Amino acid sequence: MANKLTRDRIVDKADQLFYEQGFEHTSFAQIAGALGISRGNFYYHFKTKDEILNAVISHRLVRTNSMLDNWELEGDTPADRIHSFINILVMNRAKIKRYGCPVGTLCTELAKLDHPARSHANELLTLFRTWLRRQFEQLGRSDDADELAMHLLAFSQGVATLSSAFQDEKFIHSEVKRLDDWLASFKTATNTESEVL
Repeated sequence: MANKLTRDRIVDKADQLFYEQGFEHTSFAQIAGALGISRGNFYYHFKTKDEILNAVISHRLVRTNSMLDNWELEGDTPADRIHSFINILVMNRAKIKRYGCPVGTLCTELAKLDHPARSHANELLTLFRTWLRRQFEQLGRSDDADELAMHLLAFSQGVATLSSAFQDEKFIHSEVKRLDDWLASFKTATNTESEVL
């Protein structure tokens, strides 16, 4: 039990530091030091940083799946559930303004490094894409559900990137309002195309 607890603490701390500092700029020593554990105890659980990275990505996948399941339970309509996705920009605005989107920044960094784990990390974006596509299908947009899912993903990633670059929290709020208005257009537009953002 103690071993599992230590391993979980290592993964949680590595997840935080990879987000705040980047995977490449986070060392074993920093993670171990932040937790106050010995290098030997650390190496008992993880031999390489890539092992930690894979554990962090798997941890994020479990958390994301759980969050999406909760949105399914809490949202009465597909539009309510999509709103939950949009609203994470506001809920996490302080961290997003400082560090960007945790999913987007990790996927981008691993792509730049041409890291073998990049496809594993991309599963996080795929989870959101698949889930959003299903919501748009349930909104009656089967023909362009995947296009709309990708559009919303791209827009939210852009908001996260620009709010971080310009350190602008107001921008997050104004763009979330724009996203909410766009989403509301699906309720009123029966046979017409909804506006592209």
